[in-house]
Amino acid sequence: MPNLPDPIYLAIPAFVILIIAEMVYGRATGRAKYEPHDTAASLAMGLGNTVSGVVLGGVFVFWFSLIEPYGLFDIGWAWWAFVLAFVLDDFVYYWSHRFAHTVRWWWADHVIHHSSQHYNLSTALRQPWLSPLTLKFIFFGSWLVLLGFPPAMIAFVAALNLIYQFWIHTETIGKMWAPVEWVMNTPSHHRVHHATNPRYLDRNYAGVFIIWDRLFGTFEPERDGEPCRYGIVRNLGTYNPIKICLHEWVGIIKDVRQSKSLGEAFGYWLGPPGWSPDGTRDSSKILKARWKAQQEAEADPGKVAAE
Repeated sequence: MPNLPDPIYLAIPAFVILIIAEMVYGRATGRAKYEPHDTAASLAMGLGNTVSGVVLGGVFVFWFSLIEPYGLFDIGWAWWAFVLAFVLDDFVYYWSHRFAHTVRWWWADHVIHHSSQHYNLSTALRQPWLSPLTLKFIFFGSWLVLLGFPPAMIAFVAALNLIYQFWIHTETIGKMWAPVEWVMNTPSHHRVHHATNPRYLDRNYAGVFIIWDRLFGTFEPERDGEPCRYGIVRNLGTYNPIKICLHEWVGIIKDVRQSKSLGEAFGYWLGPPGWSPDGTRDSSKILKARWKAQQEAEADPGKVAAE
């Protein structure tokens, strides 16, 4: 087993330099927007994520060491194994990310990353603190270990995946060369993912390769006539890191406590974000349906009036 470094720790100085550079560039050109309190909150969430990784990281180590002996193959440490692990990890990331948007229990963790109403490089560092406690890694992180990839290799390529995603959190880069836009996740594609416009909701889940979204029907291009509006459907109105970290967990607890049945409790817990038993809340599905109906009405008002 090679002695693999932690790529994220090595990348931290570059993250800081690039954020400062984007701040300076944004002030000079207006092409990047930074709000001091928002940026401070994002940096605080990033620092908390680093600390929690140290404190709670043993959960991952314990689980993966437990299942490693049951791997189908002994893949080893050949160079091609790193390449294959990187691609397969991105495939798993796509599905993990997609479920993080459609299962409220996992959304409660992931929503933290989407909670900023600004989109700049500091937003990439706005990360959750309690991810291991959601147990999502059991459902998605286990597959490559059970195939026979060494856990340390998986952790290494997963870190490279996250480093790649740092630079796509920016408005300073427009659309890139068409072949790159077709295959890779880019700032344009990821701006769509962070947008709350109904057209853009729950689209472009890719980490590195946007081809997964194209294959599985979740791709949406950024449109010149529809600028992205960032944040979440109900923005927090706070820069308090504790509230940013815990707000959706608190919401789940409140909803489950007032549930009138076990089915309602499970719906509030494991249903999609915005789910309610009477359909009165704004889930992504409802928002998109309402937007689509409005688009049809504007396109053919006579038909809607007749109906």
